[in-house]
This record gives sequence, C-alpha cells and structure tokens, in this order.
Amino acid sequence: MLSFKDFFVACTGVWTTERTYHFVTEERIERSYTEYQVQPLTAIDKKQILEVSESAKLQLRNPATDFATPIAEQDSLPGFAIAFNTRSETGETVSMSLQALFVADSLVVSADTANLTPRLPIAAQVPAEPEGEIIQGFYLRNEGYSEAGAIAGRFTYQPTRQTLEMTTFYNRSVAVDQMRFIAPNVRLRTIVTYQRPQPDEIPSVIDLIGFGVEHKQLA
Repeated sequence: MLSFKDFFVACTGVWTTERTYHFVTEERIERSYTEYQVQPLTAIDKKQILEVSESAKLQLRNPATDFATPIAEQDSLPGFAIAFNTRSETGETVSMSLQALFVADSLVVSADTANLTPRLPIAAQVPAEPEGEIIQGFYLRNEGYSEAGAIAGRFTYQPTRQTLEMTTFYNRSVAVDQMRFIAPNVRLRTIVTYQRPQPDEIPSVIDLIGFGVEHKQLA
C-alpha cells in the first residue's frame, strides 16, 4: 500500500501510455501514444504554484479559499512536474509541460472551503470519512489541459487502492482523471469529461471517456 507521499515518489520517472478515447457525442473513437517524464517539485516550484493559485481559485468560484497564505507544511506538500509528447493515430502531435501541487483540506485556511466548491460528478463522489484513510483536498496546476492558465481542482487519494483521482473544473467542462497503481511499474488510467453544468448542478452530460495502461520505463 502506497502512502500519500509514497504515491508521488512512485510516479517519478519516464512513462509510456497507450490510450483509447471515446467521443460520446460525436460517436467516434481515437487512439494515442504518449511518452512523458515526471519529476518532483522543488520548493520554488511549490511557492510559484501557490502564488498563481489566486487566479486558479476563480475556476472554483470560491473566494474563501486562500492558497497564497503561507502554509507551515508547504515544503512537504506533494506534487509533480510533467513533460509529455502525445501522438494520435492520425499523426497529430501535442507537447506540453505542467506542474501540479496537492493541498489537503486539513491545510487549507478555512475548514469549510471544500463545501463551497462546485458539485462533483456522481462518479467522483466518495463518502465523507473524517477518521478514515481517504485524503481529500485541492490540487493546483500552473496550466490546464483544455484551457490555458492556472487551474484549481479537487482530488481524492485512497491508499488501500493506491488510487489518485483529480476533478478539474474548466470554464466549459469538468474532467475526472484517475490513476491507479496495480503494480510498481504499471498504472491504469481513466478520464471522463462532462459538459460543465449550471452552478449548483451535478455534471451529468458526458462528452468523452478515455482509458489506457501506463508503463514505467526501467532505467
């Protein structure tokens, strides 16, 4: 079983991924191949992400969340830097790099901020377990995938299942991205993208479903 901190250590390295995407509303399927490098964040990286989160939190429409306030545990906050190259079966290529920092609810200024975020899709909801093993919180990115600029989202980590799930609230969509270690060098990856609904509504209209197997390359 990987602890929250150990999960991010295990993510470090070079990975290759083959994915299949089902575009539900368009009724088409697309496959892609990705190679990416994952590295731990430096203290400077973490500070910069916390600073740009002032704009990222607007994605959550949650002005009560103050990520820029100094956090005593900042040096131990987990996260990673990712650089990847993707090639689709049609020959289209995409290259990108981004950084992500994970801040547990227990470290956020207000204990009530998690309840003020947009409603999660049913597939991303988990029972509240104040005394349980599940870790929940905010994850901050200096860049988004489908939209440019800093992004804030919600995450859930389940140590027993070695599964990290990230829900990102874009302006036009909501993406639920899950990665699960099933072996030290193998992960399962799924992503479900919904149309972003009106405030206080649960996302339910699915645009895309993707899944794949990721292999860590041995040095």
